[in-house]
Amino acid sequence: MFMRIVQMKINPDKIFEFERTYERAIIPELQKTKGCVYAGLVQSLEDQAEGMSLTLWETQADAIAYEQSGVFAQLLDKSRPFFSDSSEWKVQLSEDLKLEYGPVTPEPVVKAYAAEVKKDGQQDLTKGGATYLRIVSMKINPEKIKEFIEIYHREVIPELRKVEGCHDAYLAEGIKEDHELLSITIWDSLEHARRYEETGEFDKLKAKIQHTFSNLTLWKMGLDEKLIIGSHGMAKKAVTSDDVAVRTYSIVVGKAFK
Repeated sequence: MFMRIVQMKINPDKIFEFERTYERAIIPELQKTKGCVYAGLVQSLEDQAEGMSLTLWETQADAIAYEQSGVFAQLLDKSRPFFSDSSEWKVQLSEDLKLEYGPVTPEPVVKAYAAEVKKDGQQDLTKGGATYLRIVSMKINPEKIKEFIEIYHREVIPELRKVEGCHDAYLAEGIKEDHELLSITIWDSLEHARRYEETGEFDKLKAKIQHTFSNLTLWKMGLDEKLIIGSHGMAKKAVTSDDVAVRTYSIVVGKAFK
């Protein structure tokens, strides 16, 4: 299975319009596209203007063919009116040495992952009231990726599937950034996802795999802990931009095609 994530910033005033467009125009087009088995629009709970289009494909070749066919560009054009205006400006000299400036057009970020999903796994995104995704992004030491994957499947997934409210869990490995992996869990409700974190279960599972994280991550975590001890007289776990990143999303609209 192959996963494609398109990250975008939505104009807060146009969120509901974009949801309708995604449901009525984008999903039907993806449903007609060879190899696409699921399409969903998800919204960040930390920042409502942050959205993602998440699609699952039978093969990487199907996803590449979709992008090269021009259909992705057409759907992107339909989405642009709903994107947030950029706060960045570009200043440059023209050929006749006149100063030109203008806003930078915001472009979505496209990421691709090889996802280990069981054949009917994509159905769990829409059935049984599952409406929340929890995505944990991790940077792994390249020499320990195999070890991480083995531990994740042997110990982490079985424990996650025992947690109340967790529909399923699976692992996705970055195609271009092969040291980045995503742990994706599907939840019945936000309360279940939060309870999982508050009870300490997340920290217990993280401890099983933390030794496989990149050396840079571990060094920065250690450095931050020393700084915190020195300034506050107590030790706390510091989460930096290079540490494990956790995001929770609400599935706004989604549909499984097979």
